Amino acid sequence: MNIKNIVAISGLPGLFKIISTKNNGLLVSDPDTGRSRFCSIRQHQFTPMETVAIYTDDDTIEIAKVFQNMLDKKEELPVPSPTASHNELQKYFAVIIPDYDRDRVFHSDMKKVIKWYNYLDARGYLTAEPEKEESKEEQKDKQEE
Repeated sequence: MNIKNIVAISGLPGLFKIISTKNNGLLVSDPDTGRSRFCSIRQHQFTPMETVAIYTDDDTIEIAKVFQNMLDKKEELPVPSPTASHNELQKYFAVIIPDYDRDRVFHSDMKKVIKWYNYLDARGYLTAEPEKEESKEEQKDKQEE
Protein backbone atom coordinates (compact mmCIF):
# COMPACT_ATOMS: atom_id res chain seq x y z
CA MET A 1 0.00 0.00 0.00
CA ASN A 2 1.68 3.17 -1.18
CA ILE A 3 -0.62 6.03 -0.22
CA LYS A 4 1.86 8.12 1.75
CA ASN A 5 2.11 11.13 -0.60
CA ILE A 6 -1.38 10.88 -2.08
CA VAL A 7 -3.74 13.77 -1.36
CA ALA A 8 -7.34 14.72 -2.17
CA ILE A 9 -7.78 18.40 -3.05
CA SER A 10 -11.09 20.21 -2.64
CA GLY A 11 -12.52 21.48 -5.91
CA LEU A 12 -10.42 19.12 -8.04
CA PRO A 13 -11.48 15.64 -9.20
CA GLY A 14 -9.34 12.62 -8.40
CA LEU A 15 -6.30 12.21 -6.24
CA PHE A 16 -2.87 13.77 -6.62
CA LYS A 17 0.71 12.92 -5.66
CA ILE A 18 2.60 15.51 -3.62
CA ILE A 19 5.80 16.65 -5.31
CA SER A 20 6.77 19.45 -2.94
CA THR A 21 5.36 21.65 -0.21
CA LYS A 22 5.57 25.40 -0.04
CA ASN A 23 4.51 27.95 2.58
CA ASN A 24 1.43 28.93 0.58
CA GLY A 25 0.39 25.59 -0.94
CA LEU A 26 1.41 22.32 -2.54
CA LEU A 27 3.04 21.35 -5.81
CA VAL A 28 1.21 18.21 -6.96
CA SER A 29 1.20 15.96 -10.00
CA ASP A 30 -1.65 14.17 -11.71
CA PRO A 31 -0.94 10.39 -11.69
CA ASP A 32 -2.53 9.97 -15.15
CA THR A 33 -0.85 12.73 -17.12
CA GLY A 34 2.18 13.42 -14.93
CA ARG A 35 1.51 17.15 -15.26
CA SER A 36 2.32 19.16 -12.18
CA ARG A 37 0.45 22.14 -10.83
CA PHE A 38 0.51 24.43 -7.84
CA CYS A 39 -2.51 24.43 -5.52
CA SER A 40 -2.81 27.39 -3.20
CA ILE A 41 -3.74 26.90 0.43
CA ARG A 42 -6.03 29.93 0.08
CA GLN A 43 -8.22 28.27 -2.54
CA HIS A 44 -8.07 24.57 -1.63
CA GLN A 45 -8.24 22.23 1.30
CA PHE A 46 -5.93 19.20 1.33
CA THR A 47 -6.70 15.75 2.72
CA PRO A 48 -3.72 13.37 2.86
CA MET A 49 -4.84 9.77 2.36
CA GLU A 50 -2.84 8.51 5.32
CA THR A 51 -4.92 10.72 7.67
CA VAL A 52 -8.31 9.45 6.48
CA ALA A 53 -10.14 6.99 8.74
CA ILE A 54 -13.57 5.35 8.94
CA TYR A 55 -15.61 5.46 12.14
CA THR A 56 -16.15 2.14 13.90
CA ASP A 57 -18.19 1.30 16.98
CA ASP A 58 -15.10 1.55 19.18
CA ASP A 59 -12.80 4.06 17.48
CA THR A 60 -11.66 4.44 13.87
CA ILE A 61 -9.91 2.30 11.26
CA GLU A 62 -7.26 3.72 8.93
CA ILE A 63 -8.16 3.95 5.24
CA ALA A 64 -5.09 1.84 4.37
CA LYS A 65 -6.52 -1.04 6.40
CA VAL A 66 -9.91 -0.59 4.73
CA PHE A 67 -8.24 -0.71 1.31
CA GLN A 68 -6.30 -3.81 2.38
CA ASN A 69 -9.55 -5.50 3.47
CA MET A 70 -11.09 -4.59 0.11
CA LEU A 71 -8.09 -6.09 -1.72
CA ASP A 72 -8.16 -9.26 0.37
CA LYS A 73 -11.86 -9.86 -0.31
CA LYS A 74 -11.79 -8.71 -3.95
CA GLU A 75 -11.90 -12.28 -5.33
CA GLU A 76 -14.91 -13.48 -3.35
CA LEU A 77 -16.72 -10.15 -3.08
CA PRO A 78 -16.39 -7.75 -6.02
CA VAL A 79 -16.27 -4.05 -5.25
CA PRO A 80 -19.66 -2.48 -6.01
CA SER A 81 -20.08 0.55 -8.19
CA PRO A 82 -20.01 3.91 -6.37
CA THR A 83 -23.45 4.52 -7.88
CA ALA A 84 -24.90 1.34 -6.34
CA SER A 85 -27.89 1.57 -4.03
CA HIS A 86 -27.45 2.51 -0.40
CA ASN A 87 -28.43 -1.01 0.72
CA GLU A 88 -25.79 -2.60 -1.53
CA LEU A 89 -23.09 -0.30 -0.18
CA GLN A 90 -24.16 -1.00 3.42
CA LYS A 91 -24.01 -4.76 2.82
CA TYR A 92 -20.55 -4.40 1.26
CA PHE A 93 -19.22 -2.26 4.11
CA ALA A 94 -20.68 -4.71 6.65
CA VAL A 95 -18.43 -7.39 5.15
CA ILE A 96 -15.34 -5.20 4.70
CA ILE A 97 -15.62 -3.40 8.06
CA PRO A 98 -18.03 -5.45 10.22
CA ASP A 99 -18.07 -2.92 13.07
CA TYR A 100 -18.33 0.33 11.08
CA ASP A 101 -20.51 2.95 12.75
CA ARG A 102 -23.77 2.96 10.82
CA ASP A 103 -24.78 6.34 12.29
CA ARG A 104 -21.61 8.28 11.43
CA VAL A 105 -20.54 6.66 8.12
CA PHE A 106 -22.80 8.17 5.49
CA HIS A 107 -23.69 7.03 1.98
CA SER A 108 -21.44 9.74 0.51
CA ASP A 109 -18.51 8.45 2.61
CA MET A 110 -18.99 4.94 1.26
CA LYS A 111 -19.12 6.23 -2.32
CA LYS A 112 -15.94 8.24 -1.79
CA VAL A 113 -14.04 5.27 -0.32
CA ILE A 114 -15.02 3.10 -3.29
CA LYS A 115 -14.08 5.83 -5.79
CA TRP A 116 -10.70 6.33 -4.11
CA TYR A 117 -10.11 2.57 -4.00
CA ASN A 118 -10.91 2.16 -7.70
CA TYR A 119 -8.74 5.17 -8.60
CA LEU A 120 -5.72 3.96 -6.62
CA ASP A 121 -6.11 0.31 -7.64
CA ALA A 122 -6.31 1.20 -11.36
CA ARG A 123 -3.05 3.17 -11.08
CA GLY A 124 -1.13 0.50 -9.15
CA TYR A 125 -0.88 2.22 -5.78
CA LEU A 126 -2.56 -0.66 -3.95
CA THR A 127 -0.78 -3.99 -3.60
CA ALA A 128 -1.95 -7.34 -2.33
CA GLU A 129 0.60 -7.31 0.48
CA PRO A 130 0.59 -4.74 3.27
CA GLU A 131 3.58 -2.43 2.94
CA LYS A 132 6.29 -3.11 5.48
CA GLU A 133 7.87 -0.15 7.15
CA GLU A 134 11.62 -0.12 6.77
CA SER A 135 13.68 -0.33 9.89
CA LYS A 136 16.16 2.43 10.67
CA GLU A 137 19.03 0.08 9.81
CA GLU A 138 17.65 -0.60 6.30
CA GLN A 139 17.23 3.13 5.71
CA LYS A 140 20.83 3.79 6.77
CA ASP A 141 22.07 1.03 4.44
CA LYS A 142 20.25 2.61 1.51
CA GLN A 143 21.68 6.04 2.29
CA GLU A 144 25.23 4.69 2.48
CA GLU A 145 25.02 3.03 -0.98
